[in-house]
Amino acid sequence: MKSIKLVLVIVSVMLSTIALANTNPTEDKVKMTVISKEIAKLLENPSFALERNASVTVKFTVNKKNEIVVLSVESENNEDTIAEYIKTRLNYKRLTNNIKSEVYTLPIKMVSL
Repeated sequence: MKSIKLVLVIVSVMLSTIALANTNPTEDKVKMTVISKEIAKLLENPSFALERNASVTVKFTVNKKNEIVVLSVESENNEDTIAEYIKTRLNYKRLTNNIKSEVYTLPIKMVSL
């Protein structure tokens, strides 16, 4: 009887640990979706015309003031115009949501019209 109780306690502790461990990534995904939308708004209406579609990867972090700090901008074609545009539009812009100070990687697709 004691062994059955012990097994039930262990199983319930394991299940509660798993349930608690799974709640955080969902919140992080929602927060990153909101941040992605904020960044998309900051990058709207570029002052230059794109000749072709471009895929860019932006690595950034967020400082204590909740500002974006762009670490690098990598593109397929090493287009300096796009990199400079992204850096000037994003660097030290405040985010509305507080996020952890980690290095984030955000893929961006810029579409020519």
